[in-house]
Amino acid sequence: MYVRTGYFTGDPARLGRTLDGFVEEAVGLLSAEPGYRGYGLFANRELGVFTMGSWWDTVQAERDSDAKLGARRGELLTPFAGTAAVDVWEAAAFAPPGEGGPGARFRLVRADFDPASADRLVELFREQALPMLERMDGFVGGALLIQRDRGRASVGTIFRDQATSAASRSAQAEARARITAAAGVSVRSLEEFDVVQLDRRPPS
Repeated sequence: MYVRTGYFTGDPARLGRTLDGFVEEAVGLLSAEPGYRGYGLFANRELGVFTMGSWWDTVQAERDSDAKLGARRGELLTPFAGTAAVDVWEAAAFAPPGEGGPGARFRLVRADFDPASADRLVELFREQALPMLERMDGFVGGALLIQRDRGRASVGTIFRDQATSAASRSAQAEARARITAAAGVSVRSLEEFDVVQLDRRPPS
């Protein structure tokens, strides 16, 4: 599968209205497109940052949907977004998604790696990180997204609430240090967000 992500920053005072617009429209628009498999919307309201990701069966499905819906995305971002970054990733490894209700939290790690080590990174995440995460109280879902040719990675994890998210930090930090060392990965950022909206669709 493939994931289109967006990362947007702007005036915190205008963020709420923008999030409301995406909550009202995004799932309906995305789910009408062939190959759609899921969507997540995550926000840091205090800083004025939000990120989102839509999941697609194929590269072509992602491209077609973006060509059709990109203009509406831009309209919904106005007048909030001062900066906008949209990327497309391979969903290299992920846990079967669960349900994240009100109060759920999203942790996002961005990293760089040697493109020659992509398969090693995926193997370590699938065989070590995911089993560890799935044993944690409150774990809802997690995924490793990569851009193989550019050596970029994005890891997202969702926990049921603030308490279970906070309790997971130490164990995740330990696993992150171990896996990044083994795969030659450089972590560039670590952030946390409120889960605003989640939608998951089973394969057809």
